[in-house]
Amino acid sequence: MLGEAIQTVIRAEVTAGRSSIADPYAMLKELTRGKRVGQADLVAFVEGLDIGEAAKKRLTALTPATYTGLADDLVRYLD
Repeated sequence: MLGEAIQTVIRAEVTAGRSSIADPYAMLKELTRGKRVGQADLVAFVEGLDIGEAAKKRLTALTPATYTGLADDLVRYLD
């Protein structure tokens, strides 16, 4: 569930010049394909990424219960 958030942050880090990761989708696919991935696995994955420390901190704090993506903004927009 957090794969989209991780990919988005990696792409933002690349755009900002803080990373040179070429294909975040492929990295996540390798991590998750055919396996159950827990919080400890995701934290280890994020800590190993070539991204800024602030981005790592944001990503390691995410959980499926706290990640809503753009849902809040979209609901407010529709109101």
